[in-house]
Amino acid sequence: MNTLLTIFLVIGGFGFLFLLASLIIGDIFEMLDFEFDSDFAGNGGSDIGILDSRVVSVFLTAFGGVAAVTLYLGFGGIISALVGLLSGVVFGGMIFGFGYFLHTQQATSSVGDRDLIGRTAKVIVGIQPDGIGQISCLIGEERIEKIARSRDGKGLKEGETVFIEEISGDSFVVSKMDRPALFETDLGKT
Repeated sequence: MNTLLTIFLVIGGFGFLFLLASLIIGDIFEMLDFEFDSDFAGNGGSDIGILDSRVVSVFLTAFGGVAAVTLYLGFGGIISALVGLLSGVVFGGMIFGFGYFLHTQQATSSVGDRDLIGRTAKVIVGIQPDGIGQISCLIGEERIEKIARSRDGKGLKEGETVFIEEISGDSFVVSKMDRPALFETDLGKT
């Protein structure tokens, strides 16, 4: 019994130390380029998987600790191992579920360049004739500032409203709008 108790305590202690290391330096398996694609839950390549170092360390800690306590209380080795295994699965599953929940709640604020085409913007740095300047466009609550040049090569003054037509290399091609934008949300407040 002492040997089995020692084994369970070593497993639990190793899991706890591994958990502390994971909390301090992040996901150890990711750092070591050890990846396991666990898209069985439809998480779209979530940042957490069933072999995430935090999940594994909580599993080992719960397994070793609960098995050691169960064995100390007088249950047999097989019962203690099964109860420890069950508790490891439950606690590891809770960590996986919580991590998955946090990952799915993250909002992405990445607005692609293609999302700007067809929108109106405001010139915030004057566009020189046959040169470049800067425009600002508000999408939702995110302000996007990009380098732009005019379609006809004429200069555009700061504060003018422009229509974003296309992307050309590293800048956007814009044209002057003859009338102000219909919606203030297209322009934003600069």
